[in-house]
Amino acid sequence: MTAVAAPEPLPPPPRQLSLEDLRAVSVLGRGAKGVVFHVVPAHGDAEGEGGAAAMALKAVSREAARHKKAASAGGDGDGHRRIWFERDVLLALRHPLLPSLRGVLATDAVVGFAIDRCGGGDLNSLRRRQTEKMFSDSVIRFYAAELVLALEYLHSLGIVYRDLKPENVLMQDSGHIMLVDFDLSTRLPALPQEPEPATVSPKPAPPATSPSPSRGMPRKPAGAALCFPFRTGSAAKLAAPADSPSPPSTSRTASSSSSSSTATTVSSAASAGALTPAKSNSFVGTEDYVAPEIIAGRGHDFAVDWWGLGVVLYEMLYGRTPFRGQNRKETFYRVLAKQPELVGEQTPLRDLIARLLEKDPEKRIGSRGVKAHPFFRGVDWDRILHVARPPFIPPPPQDEDVDEALDVEKVVREVFASNDAQAATAGEGVKASPEVDVGRGDGDGEGRRDPSKDGDFSVFF
Repeated sequence: MTAVAAPEPLPPPPRQLSLEDLRAVSVLGRGAKGVVFHVVPAHGDAEGEGGAAAMALKAVSREAARHKKAASAGGDGDGHRRIWFERDVLLALRHPLLPSLRGVLATDAVVGFAIDRCGGGDLNSLRRRQTEKMFSDSVIRFYAAELVLALEYLHSLGIVYRDLKPENVLMQDSGHIMLVDFDLSTRLPALPQEPEPATVSPKPAPPATSPSPSRGMPRKPAGAALCFPFRTGSAAKLAAPADSPSPPSTSRTASSSSSSSTATTVSSAASAGALTPAKSNSFVGTEDYVAPEIIAGRGHDFAVDWWGLGVVLYEMLYGRTPFRGQNRKETFYRVLAKQPELVGEQTPLRDLIARLLEKDPEKRIGSRGVKAHPFFRGVDWDRILHVARPPFIPPPPQDEDVDEALDVEKVVREVFASNDAQAATAGEGVKASPEVDVGRGDGDGEGRRDPSKDGDFSVFF
């Protein structure tokens, strides 16, 4: 008789936290619905304030969630439902480039999720600390490869991330990334596992519009490939997100608050390898990074994350996003109608960006094509997670000298009230769904320094 593998055990429920047990040291970031705090245990040294006990607490306003529900007809945008969906996503994650849920906090005013604190700031703050406000190709290759692994894992769980931007890519103390913030994510049927394709041939290069020096990645001595042991299946059943995906079909009409109804046919065997018959019709994302199919209201799936990767790579290369206009309406027009300006020498990186920023999601390159692209030639994908010295290593965490802890509920309430007042007085641009995040999140992050570019972060040969 063939032995049947035992089902993977469910993870233990997250630890219940209370404000009395935590001390909020500082504010790490703030958004439309809440604030992220650096918190430490309130009693005892508990490994020190700068040590392993330090956490990041994302505290979301319950009032903001109620407003979100009231703003959506029929309650489809129920903010509380989305909060618990994010909790379930965090419970399901088992990957070194994604957060683990350390605890849950719930009061009458806020709901909070605690994860490990990343002391190195975010990818955008790291880029702005560069002399030229952009990264070299070799640095881009490392962070791009880690983002590919993180997205590939999320898609294997059926999670469409939908908000890929540098502000959501944090630097762990080890120098590896951590992709955070799942409040705009949704769930679709997981993609089937398929074999890796042959290497992608670059597109014919058009004439360069301006010269750019070649910046190749240095090669390293041969080494044994390592395999990082992490689970690839969900350990917790995800609750339905606030936006329910459309049922599988080969053809269907979808609608959006910003466009008229549009019919589209979906192929389950698309060449990009990133499409699935089921789609979501929510109008979500961040203005500069949102995919054209979301703006057009055609329904969207996992392919939107590869578009987001293309925008992030463009920003790392050029120091700006590719489609930003004078206002939101112009930005959306550029996303729909304009091609990205890939100036400079036609390199594999620029070819990859062009393939990721393909406006037709059925033609857009997906996971298998990305990993086989010449830009990643020589990358040992099994070794990336074991690189001992990524491009930039944050300095050791420092104790923050504060006389009085922050009042978490008060700060969240003030931030929500301020955001609500700004939204009420704006009155310009394209009207957005309540789920659209139109902010750019240009926080400076933490761990400022002049990072060295000489670290051993190669994963070649």
